Amino acid sequence: MTSHDRPGPDTDETLIPVVQMRRPRWGDPERVTELPGAAAALAGDATPNPGVDSSSITPPAPAVPASVRADLERLVGDAHVADSADARIQHTRGFSTPDLLRLRSGDASDAPDLVVYPGDHDEVVEILRICSAARVAVVPFTGGTSVVGGLAPDRSGFAGVVSLDLRRLDRLVEVDDISRVATLQAGLRGSAAEALLRERGWTLGHFPQSYEGAGIGGYVATRSAGQSSAGYGRFDEVVEGLVLATPRGTVELGTAPRSAAGPDLRQLVLGSEGVFGVITSVRVRVRPAPETRVFDGWRFATFTDGATALRRLAQDGPLPTVLRLSDEAETAVNLADPGQLGADATGCLVVTGYEGRAAEVPRRREAASEVLADAGGTLLGEEPGESWRSGRFAGPYLRDPLLDAGVLVETLETVTYWSGLHDLRAAVTAAITDTLTASGTPPLVMCHISHVYPAGASLYFTVVAPFGADPLAEWSAAKKAANEAIRAAGASITHHHAIGRDHRDAYHDEIGALALDALRAVKNTLDPAGICNPGILI
Repeated sequence: MTSHDRPGPDTDETLIPVVQMRRPRWGDPERVTELPGAAAALAGDATPNPGVDSSSITPPAPAVPASVRADLERLVGDAHVADSADARIQHTRGFSTPDLLRLRSGDASDAPDLVVYPGDHDEVVEILRICSAARVAVVPFTGGTSVVGGLAPDRSGFAGVVSLDLRRLDRLVEVDDISRVATLQAGLRGSAAEALLRERGWTLGHFPQSYEGAGIGGYVATRSAGQSSAGYGRFDEVVEGLVLATPRGTVELGTAPRSAAGPDLRQLVLGSEGVFGVITSVRVRVRPAPETRVFDGWRFATFTDGATALRRLAQDGPLPTVLRLSDEAETAVNLADPGQLGADATGCLVVTGYEGRAAEVPRRREAASEVLADAGGTLLGEEPGESWRSGRFAGPYLRDPLLDAGVLVETLETVTYWSGLHDLRAAVTAAITDTLTASGTPPLVMCHISHVYPAGASLYFTVVAPFGADPLAEWSAAKKAANEAIRAAGASITHHHAIGRDHRDAYHDEIGALALDALRAVKNTLDPAGICNPGILI
């Protein structure tokens, strides 16, 4: 096994600790990130905008009725109900750039009135019953890393808002080694779950860029997709069963791996974003922990050439564990040494990663490499691939210093069929570029393919632009234009970021009025008072 086959201590997923992030900044508060050369150049002459410290923000006075608070304290204990300014601010909104800009400006108007920490499933059910009777809205909270407004409920018509933090539901309940399934409580953070499984020789294989902060419940509720989805699948694909707490009681789904007993109701809960109730545990498939791993970089002359190569692997195999393609702009900005792409420093970077048994990985790597070379790719060796792997969770740390420097940076993603991929990329890029340029802030728009399937792929866009006079309004206009371009192209409004509030209107257009009525009927059945994350999704 070479040094590249075994992850180093600073990049091994099992050694990344659970991070209690301090809004409005991402990740470990002790970690100071300086902008690398390419990112610093993007800042240019922008006007610095460091924002206010969270300790100076005062949220509105709590509004939950005293009788409701007393009932909650009797149920979970006084120590597990909090209304301090800090607790409430740390449960305010998610981590989209608009969320952070509002908090950085001192706006905590969406802060919950109380934060409640239940200790088990039965307490969650009772909390929902108490809040339903009093018309107090409840927002499930695990990692709090939503980037689509999924933690900013509609307060209108409610007596208050409770953030239901599931951090005490943090156990690996059971591992069935014969069936290769594990039961995880929803409050368990992704990195903690992976560490616990690795101790037993298993892996979940789910590593989204939010890995340091996201939780198991969030993975389920948003249909999360990790960076190793080509090899391990999306999170919704590994869910075998789940338990849902609702104001009317408990729903348990998934008695067997597959069943013909009516529609698969698990699909109603997967991606439901807390609007039907609170997911408290999930049963998932696990894989043997990989014995070896290796990552490569490849150069393709154009994005079209690289996409064709990825499609060949997705449709005919063999699939690497990680497979992604950066366009020309993203390739140039993200590589510390553009010379790695060759003397002309042009083209697009493909990263391939292989994990598994020591005897199997070389065969799969060789076979995939033959396809990539035949499709016109040039092998760059392990250094670009390993560089991506070692820094793959560092990207979110760049946003804070960019915002401090007065630079807007935000992402969005979509998914479509291969036949429409390039038209979709062009349409979304043009919509964002035209809108932001018209407001006086010409952007840099970068794109990569992050997840592939036999029929299609996702496109992930990163947008960087100097602050204009009103960055919130400017990004809102750009996001609206991008959403309209996505829908006009017939693509899905999201691949793995979920719906929240930001995509709600476009989602309704995507599924149609009759399907929306069906979802509302489900909500009315499980949550008749409408207290579960109101205004999100539907």
